[in-house]
Amino acid sequence: MRKSGFLAIFFAFFAFCSLALAQQGDAYVGGGTLLSSSASSSSTIPGTNCGLDSQGGALCPEKGGAYLNLGADVIFKNRLGAAFDVNWKASQAALGGPGGQPYKPFLFTLNGVFQPKLSRKVGADLFGGIGWQSTRFYSYMQTSDCVYFGKCYTSSNHFLVDVGGGIRYYVWGHMFLRPEVRFYHILNNTDTSGNGVGFTSNNVIRVGASIGYTIGPD
Repeated sequence: MRKSGFLAIFFAFFAFCSLALAQQGDAYVGGGTLLSSSASSSSTIPGTNCGLDSQGGALCPEKGGAYLNLGADVIFKNRLGAAFDVNWKASQAALGGPGGQPYKPFLFTLNGVFQPKLSRKVGADLFGGIGWQSTRFYSYMQTSDCVYFGKCYTSSNHFLVDVGGGIRYYVWGHMFLRPEVRFYHILNNTDTSGNGVGFTSNNVIRVGASIGYTIGPD
């Protein structure tokens, strides 16, 4: 909780300082899903969509399910700016299917943004930056956080880089709709040493759409 509170204060401070200098700001929410490669057919665990690595750990594809996203950006001169967003799985899922390890990934990114205008109502958002993935693996633990506060999970954190883009269309006034795609390269996403389970690939693609509102001139 202290870590989350610190991050919230840091990014709030960043936002207020940036807005003082910005020509435009955007806030957006949306949804989508993740795509990634499946396990190798030569190592598939019977009855699952997972495989085994050389140490006997389970590797499952990080794909499917509904993901939500929330973000904001600030744009300065020459249509350049910065954005922060978070994407997370809407509900817990089980790696390997029913009865598997419950998990939920969160992807946080801090990106540079370029927003060229294509017409009066249409523009592009081009992203590139860094971040981290924090995956929660759920299980009951004999800890005070789990017993009294319901924090019954461990987190596996990995650095990532990402690129992507979207096309925004202003449907009404300053409100826009943006279909988008994002590519994430997550370092050591296939590591199974912490929980005996990992993901089949370091590369993940998110596809989806956001609805947002622009604060600033047309």
